[in-house]
Amino acid sequence: MLQRFRKRLRRRKQVEVPERPIVVDGARKSSGNQTRNRITLVMIGACLVYAIIAGRLIQYGFRDLAMVSGIARGSELLASRPDLLDRNGQVLATDIRTVSLYAKPHKITDPDEVIERLSTVLPELDVRTVYRKLTSKSQFQWLRRQLTPKQQNDILALGIPGVGFRPEKRRFYPGGPTASHIVGHVNIDNKGIAGMEKYVDGQGLADLAAVGMTIEQQLEPVRLSVDLRVQHIVRDELSAAMQRYRAIAAGAVVLNAKTGEVLAMSSLPDYDPNIPAQALEKDRLNRMSAGTYEMGSTFKAFTTAMALDSGLVTMKDSFDARRPIRIAGHTISDFHGKHRVLTVPEIFIYSSNIGTAKMADVVGIQGQRDFLTRIGLLTRMPTELPEVTRPSQPKVWKKINSITISFGHGVATTPLQTAMAAAAMLNGGNLIPPTFLPRSEEEALRIATRVIKPETSANMRYLMRLNVKKGSGRRAEVPGFRVGGKTGTAEKVVNGRYSSSVRFNAFLSAFPIEDPQFVVLVVIDEPKPAEGQRSATAGLNAAPTVKAIIRRSAALLGVRPSFGEGEDALLVSY
Repeated sequence: MLQRFRKRLRRRKQVEVPERPIVVDGARKSSGNQTRNRITLVMIGACLVYAIIAGRLIQYGFRDLAMVSGIARGSELLASRPDLLDRNGQVLATDIRTVSLYAKPHKITDPDEVIERLSTVLPELDVRTVYRKLTSKSQFQWLRRQLTPKQQNDILALGIPGVGFRPEKRRFYPGGPTASHIVGHVNIDNKGIAGMEKYVDGQGLADLAAVGMTIEQQLEPVRLSVDLRVQHIVRDELSAAMQRYRAIAAGAVVLNAKTGEVLAMSSLPDYDPNIPAQALEKDRLNRMSAGTYEMGSTFKAFTTAMALDSGLVTMKDSFDARRPIRIAGHTISDFHGKHRVLTVPEIFIYSSNIGTAKMADVVGIQGQRDFLTRIGLLTRMPTELPEVTRPSQPKVWKKINSITISFGHGVATTPLQTAMAAAAMLNGGNLIPPTFLPRSEEEALRIATRVIKPETSANMRYLMRLNVKKGSGRRAEVPGFRVGGKTGTAEKVVNGRYSSSVRFNAFLSAFPIEDPQFVVLVVIDEPKPAEGQRSATAGLNAAPTVKAIIRRSAALLGVRPSFGEGEDALLVSY
């Protein structure tokens, strides 16, 4: 029994008290390895996080460096505009590099501080507007466009986070207002919005900028027909005339009668295209192509040409100008009436309203309307300049309309349009659209339209020369250059009625008149009598202004003076 119990006890001990495991030390090591692995993973994760942060900081650092330095890649620059040059290569408009200030509102932590610091450099900042921009939810806001280099450097020195500079192109006009209405100007985004700047955009430059394309190299310059030297003379003489005659406005154009090229055109008051906001001020419009006016007695030249070209009137015909014309409650009389029968040349040099009206009556209403349309005075003038206004005319032409239109009342045209028609009347009969781009005589002839007979043109050259020698245009005479011309003193409408004391004066001329190379037209709006004069008709102010322009510019235009016998062969031939 006892032995059997001992055996059973030994078996129980073997089951209940197993041998001590030999893996106790290995478990401790395994636990330690797991801890080390976890620490290593945490460290690697931390390093990765810090590496990402460092990478982003470096990325932002480079971006901010480019932002603050104001230097960007060529692909980030705005598309360049081509330079505008005059016919002799003088720069009228060019691009200069500048920078503009912007902000990223989501990076601005204290808008008040930013405004306070920026105001030390840009004191004229609109605080409310800038604050609204800095607190907006957008990621980009312009703060100031086209800074000066000094302003850029001063803002850089402030070291303001969240603001930067973007390179831009700014248009610069070296001549200032000299040719402003021809050249035009651009907006803040360097897009042409007036004058030849707008025309250039219309030739494809605007489309290029719209699709985001940029050009690294300088674009080919655009050469205009304008002669900057003559342009300066024209503007200078107009400015002097406005002051001398206390006029509210003045304008002039010098047009090549053979090609239609505009050599100079000015309208005062004008503006400085470097300060585009001036163009929006009152009375700064381009009167020469965007304003329409009743041109007064200068229209008598077209009425005379119409009558002669019709074949119904000859240079030897006469018309009774002894008594005024009474029609529809109106009385048509002459300003300086001769009260006798006048020949066609006398009607012209004495500027007879009565004689001119009777010549128009011979042609008839429809014939008159057709002629003025054919010579380009009743339709919109084709040219590159965007600022061109359509002439105005009566909806229904009655007899009274025909009579008043014959001497320049009732139809309003642009002065440039009048010069274009005058060139056709004097150059042999070819109507050539005016251009602000270079054009050869051969090119002009290809697009010209014959509107009057060559013999009619020869007769008109004679009459205009005669008017300067013996008529109302005597003060336009320039010795050696044989000027021909026609005055126009138009009464302006005031409170619905024509006023005899408020005038729009014009002098239409050409030289040398035997073979006209250039047409010169001067208009003066509401002139007053000059010192020592009692009247302010066109012969007393517009004609002398034409004389001054021709005297100073003829040599620059390549016209050589001719003195002595034979200088008036044109008059002798008649």
